[in-house]
Amino acid sequence: MHKFLKLICVFLLGLFFLSIFSVPRVHADLIEDLKSKIDERNKVIKDLEVEIAQYQSQVEKTSTEGKTLKSKIAALELTRKKLSAEISSLENKIASANLSIQKLNIQISDSETSIKKSVQSISNTLAETDEEESTSLVETLLTYKSISSFLDRVETLGQLNESLNSELAKLKTLKSQLEDSKLQSQKARDSLVTLADSLTDKKKVAEYNKTQTNKLLVQTKSQEEAYRKILAQKQALRDSFEKELLSFESQLKFAIDPSSLPQTGSGVLKWPLDKVRITQQFGDTDFARSHVQAYNGRGHNGIDLAASIGTPVKSALSGKVLGTGNTDTACPNASYGKWVLIDHHNGLTTLYAHLSVIKVSAGQEVQTGEIIGYSGETGYATGPHLHFTVYASQGVEIVSRPSKSCNATYIMPVGSLNAYLNPLLYL
Repeated sequence: MHKFLKLICVFLLGLFFLSIFSVPRVHADLIEDLKSKIDERNKVIKDLEVEIAQYQSQVEKTSTEGKTLKSKIAALELTRKKLSAEISSLENKIASANLSIQKLNIQISDSETSIKKSVQSISNTLAETDEEESTSLVETLLTYKSISSFLDRVETLGQLNESLNSELAKLKTLKSQLEDSKLQSQKARDSLVTLADSLTDKKKVAEYNKTQTNKLLVQTKSQEEAYRKILAQKQALRDSFEKELLSFESQLKFAIDPSSLPQTGSGVLKWPLDKVRITQQFGDTDFARSHVQAYNGRGHNGIDLAASIGTPVKSALSGKVLGTGNTDTACPNASYGKWVLIDHHNGLTTLYAHLSVIKVSAGQEVQTGEIIGYSGETGYATGPHLHFTVYASQGVEIVSRPSKSCNATYIMPVGSLNAYLNPLLYL
C-alpha cells in the first residue's frame, strides 16, 4: 500500500511537470513568432482590401463617363492596379495560410508528444496498481499500527483518486484539442489550394487586361478619332452579325412545353454575381429600340450586369456545362466573345458571355455558386459587363455555322425565339 501511495504521488507529480514542460520553450517561442508573422500578413491583407475597394469605386465611376479613348485607357489602368492589388492580397493570404499550417503542425506535434507521455505514465501506474491490489486485505492491515492509521490512508487514497480522475479529464481535453488542431490544419490546407487556384485565375485576368490595353494602344495610336472609328466599325459588324443570327434563329421551330419550366417567381436561379447592378433589362429596351437593325423588334435576349474585368462569375444553379467557346476566334467584336452554357436539369439553361477567363469545360458538372469564369469585355461590349441569358432548355443548342458578315464559321449557342426567357422571372 505504501508503494501504491508513492506511485500515485510520483504519477501526479509527473503530470504536473508534464503540464509545465509539455511545450518546449523553443516551440513556444516559435509559435509566438509565427503568430506575429500571421498578424503582420493579415494587416497587409486588410490594407490591400481597402485599396482594392478604392480602385473598384474609381473603375465604376470611370465606366459611367463618356466613351472616349482617354476614359477607356484610364479604366484599363485602374483595372490593372486593382488586379495587381488583388494578386498581392492573394499572395499574402497564401503566405498567411502557410504560416498557420506551420503553427498548427507544431501544436499537433507537441500535443501528440504530451499525450503519449501522459498515456505511458497512466499505463505504468495502472500496471503497478494492479500488482499492489493483488496483496490481500489481511497483509495490508498488518502493515499498519492501528485501524485508525489505515483509515487515514484510505481517505488519502480517495483524494488521490479524485486527482487522478481530474488528470484523466485533462488528458481527454488535450486529445480534443489535438483533433481540433488537425481539423483546422486540414481546412487551412484546403483553403491554400483554393487560394492558389484563385491566384492563377487572377494572373490570367491580369494578362488579359494587359493584352486589351496593348491592343487598344496599337489600334488607335492614342488618337481619339481612330478610337471612334473602331467603335463605329465594331457597331456595324455587330449589327450585321445580329441581323444574320436573328434570321437564322427565326427559322428554328423548337416546341417548348411550358409545364417543363420551373414556376416563375420561385427564385430557382441565384444571381451569377455577388454584387448586382443591372445595366440593361430583358426584351424591348431603349437600347434595343435604338438598334432596330440588329434587334428587329425582338429586344434584348438577356440582361446585362455591371462587372469590372476580373469579377468572379458563378453558376446560377447546379448543372452540366453543355459547352464553352469564344466567338472572337471567328468573328471578333461581333457577339458573345468568351461564353459558357449550362443545362440545369430543370428545363432551364443559362448563358454567361463576354468573359475574360473561362474556368470550366464541356461535360463538367458544376454546383450552385461555383466560379465558372471571370467577367471581361470580349465579343461586342461597350464596356466590361456580364451578359446573362436564360433559355428554355428545349429550345437552345450549340451550332457551328458560317457567317457572311465575318467570312468565317462561328460556334455559339442559338435558340428559337420562343426559347428566350426573362431571367428576372427565375432569379
